[in-house]
Amino acid sequence: MQQISSFQSDGGKLYLVPTPIGNLDDMTYRAIQTLKDVDLIAAEDTRHTQMLLNHFDIHTPSISFHEHNTAERIPQLIQRLKKGQSIAQCSDAGMPSISDPGKELVAACVQAGIPVVPLPGPNAGLTALIASGLVPQPFYFYGFLDRKHQQQIAELDQLKNHPETLIFYEAPHRLKKTLQVMQEVFGEQRQVVLARELTKRYEEFLRGSLQDANEWAQQNEIRGEFVILIAGNDHPEVAADEQPQGTPIEQVDAEIARGMNTNAAIKLVAKRLGIKRQALYKDYHQF
Repeated sequence: MQQISSFQSDGGKLYLVPTPIGNLDDMTYRAIQTLKDVDLIAAEDTRHTQMLLNHFDIHTPSISFHEHNTAERIPQLIQRLKKGQSIAQCSDAGMPSISDPGKELVAACVQAGIPVVPLPGPNAGLTALIASGLVPQPFYFYGFLDRKHQQQIAELDQLKNHPETLIFYEAPHRLKKTLQVMQEVFGEQRQVVLARELTKRYEEFLRGSLQDANEWAQQNEIRGEFVILIAGNDHPEVAADEQPQGTPIEQVDAEIARGMNTNAAIKLVAKRLGIKRQALYKDYHQF
């Protein structure tokens, strides 16, 4: 097994630094000091991160690192780390890699034997979960659903019998449509909690059935980022012939046959089986 000590190495290290999801007071002393001490900050959006750095009087240089430039940036960052520089990676809000950039850089560091040091900090999904009133564990974190209607239906159909509390993220301009699809798949009486503007001045929790949530969404102006928490299915009924069968490739083909596009099917099967989406993508396309 590969064994790497986070703190007993003198070479470069990658620090994963969570940033506040709203309230700047949630920034930890350790996170602030780490951002001051490293040689470089790899930020999802340097303009957004600069506001945070200015607030805490941090003068460390930053470079952009987001989903559209990973192929270019990762070799550059790995080269710096191998030369002994330390880098802090952070997203706009919350924890790196959780519905945000980071996982590809972490994987590259692990492969190169470079220590990866995770800092604890804010996470919207868990923050919402502990105040939701729903069963907190076990839970199933899904993040963002596909934006297309039919793909959402296919994804949610795979989740409707899960007994765990389900956690999703959604943008305000897509909330109404997403709630409608959830009611269509889960049923109007499934319990839901909408957590809005967490840690901010207008933080709010809305609790009720999916029917209640849809009525609220139709009658109110939707503002702020949302965490959607769906109660688990207390009486799941999954027939034996409905259980996913076959190899990962065969399962992808089965989801495509049900109407999903290739990328969405690969994403769904990878999440279902707990395997890397990139690896399944390469295997499926025989790269």
